[in-house]
Amino acid sequence: MRRIIGAAFVTLDGVMQGPGGPSEDTTGGFRFSGWLPPVGDEAINEKIGELFGRPFDLLLGRRTYEIFSAYWPYAPDEMADIRDPFDRCTKYVVTHRDDLPWQNSERVAIEDLRAIKQGDGPDLVIQGSSTLYPQLIEAGLLDELTLMISPVILGEGKRIFGDGTPPRALKMTAHKVSDGGSIIATFEPAGPVEIGTYVTTPPSEREEARQAAMAEGSW
Repeated sequence: MRRIIGAAFVTLDGVMQGPGGPSEDTTGGFRFSGWLPPVGDEAINEKIGELFGRPFDLLLGRRTYEIFSAYWPYAPDEMADIRDPFDRCTKYVVTHRDDLPWQNSERVAIEDLRAIKQGDGPDLVIQGSSTLYPQLIEAGLLDELTLMISPVILGEGKRIFGDGTPPRALKMTAHKVSDGGSIIATFEPAGPVEIGTYVTTPPSEREEARQAAMAEGSW
């Protein structure tokens, strides 16, 4: 069975908007498009080489598709190691639009991916496409997630787990911390979020009062 693998460049506060360059994505007044090149390091490069050094197809949201289709087919020869596989692979695009000018592009809905996973072919790798993650997690379709976390805090921008992301537990399956501070962490789904407590004694009167105020919305 084919897998859906997320691979996201993110900051310490979870921002994944516009990592690659100043004109990549400035929507919403985002001021930091191009935040990755000054802090990206060999650990990130190695992970990208691992992800795209084997057969793959791409799974993209509409905006990331438009960014990629406007750059990668025209990329210079020094980028051929990424340009050519991106050009050859199938691009599955979650969109309502029909205008998909890049060769080997196919429009899909989230539910279409269930059947695609059951078919023959390589794994599907997500790049960018922050809006896909809540939908894929909700549908139980995300098999693996690699976060390439850079030591940067932005305080604004699109986040990988934005509003509407369903609660889920994850299990770490691999990790690496580089000398430059990059954290490469890979996770698999691990079911629903469980609730527990460290408190083993009855609450004090003061704690009872605090909980009552919290329930009333006055805390």
